[in-house]
Amino acid sequence: MSLPLFPSGSDPGPSFVELLRRTRAAGAQVSSGAASEIVGAAGRQPAGFAATLIPGVAHGTTVVALRYDNGVVVAGDRRATEGNMIAHRSIEKVFPADRHSAVAISGAAGSAIEMVRLFQTQLEHYEKVEGTCLSLEGKANQLGQMVSANLQMAMQGLVVIPLFAGFDLRLKKGRIFTYDVTGGRFEETDFHATGSGGRDAKNTVKLSFRDRLGRDEAVEIAVAALYEAADEDTATGGPDPLRGIYPVVATVDAEGYRRLEDTEVAEYFLKVLERRRERGEGGAP
Repeated sequence: MSLPLFPSGSDPGPSFVELLRRTRAAGAQVSSGAASEIVGAAGRQPAGFAATLIPGVAHGTTVVALRYDNGVVVAGDRRATEGNMIAHRSIEKVFPADRHSAVAISGAAGSAIEMVRLFQTQLEHYEKVEGTCLSLEGKANQLGQMVSANLQMAMQGLVVIPLFAGFDLRLKKGRIFTYDVTGGRFEETDFHATGSGGRDAKNTVKLSFRDRLGRDEAVEIAVAALYEAADEDTATGGPDPLRGIYPVVATVDAEGYRRLEDTEVAEYFLKVLERRRERGEGGAP
């Protein structure tokens, strides 16, 4: 597909979302229906709020992020649910947004994954057009606009709540941003968790968090948080050694985004279980 030429007064600039909007207005074919729906939802007023989940729609659950001395850890369980049923046992909920940031999702899985894809494309498009990457705050603002644009679908039950974290190259530290359903953006000082098991995960992190954590300590706390959430919340999936399914755990620091191998995550879970046994809190799940 060849893109139309724009007069100087209506050039979409580095915004991929605006480019989609302008190409649709110009009659060009846009292949991603989901992306078009996210863009098209902006500016429409909701008719009413549907608090119940839509039958047949898979929902992602618990994700957590916390800072450590040189970056951030982002982790998410692998279970997606449809009501009281398990829809998927190995869904991905943590993604690289670009080289120095990550986004984790909770809510309607299909809409959330499409939003992540659009967000990744927007950041890449901006960098190609401007010749430089957005600041971490700029990335957080872009994601907030996409959450806001999804408000119409959220009012119909397709709620998407992302968790965004990354390494700020200017401030030389990890930062974490959270959102509400309207796209409101809030920065967390040290850690956050969201999803159906978010309360239990957040409480676990709160009990163990301290300033200047090392990377290994932070990863172990994130793994423990997901374990505790799975222990209390049926919609959160715990480790499944039989199927070889473990939560997605990633770190972001000055060197960039890195996803831990499942074998590494399994080792951290063994440490968490061993410490529980030492405290007399029971054995393996």
